[in-house]
Amino acid sequence: MTYIVALTGGIGSGKSTVADAFAAFGIPVVDADVIARQVVEPGAPALSAIQAHFGNDMLNRDGTLNRAMLRQRIFSSTEDKTWLNALLHPLIHAETRRQWQQATGPYVLWVVPLLVENGLQSLAQRVAVVDVERDTQLERLLARDKVNHQQAENILAAQATREQRLACADDIIDNNGRPGAWMEQVAALHQRYLALAADNDRQDK
Repeated sequence: MTYIVALTGGIGSGKSTVADAFAAFGIPVVDADVIARQVVEPGAPALSAIQAHFGNDMLNRDGTLNRAMLRQRIFSSTEDKTWLNALLHPLIHAETRRQWQQATGPYVLWVVPLLVENGLQSLAQRVAVVDVERDTQLERLLARDKVNHQQAENILAAQATREQRLACADDIIDNNGRPGAWMEQVAALHQRYLALAADNDRQDK
């Protein structure tokens, strides 16, 4: 059985950068955000369903998904968000499991932003949370995504709180300090996960 370490954190917490550090150790990474983009590529049935439901405005001129417009729509309508989740989540989960099965490595890092929101903790043997202050998230979101303050607040409000994520954490990666200060934490966790995965393998045999 593949040993799964789930990596999560709020938007702007630095999950992708932390995941890249694990990948540098040779650990296969299964990224829910990457998979979410794959299932709505041009020609995919999910993209056609989104176009039919929300209208042609949801497509860019090149036929790709207009993510900014879709994000604005679902964060202002609970009903639309529920519909989109019902469409995409089964597709994302199926592809996630396929990638887990094909991954080769001592353990798999599963990067999943909405782990806590969707109650997926039980699918992983270990949960690591990249932790930052809410004000830091807000600053990074405003700078990175070029949204206005109210849109940024809506995005944060739609996610689990910092306290909810930390309550689900087996391990916490503190990304509140200077850039790169978390690298030692990642290196130590990598060694811990190697040992846990090895124990898991021995128990399976």
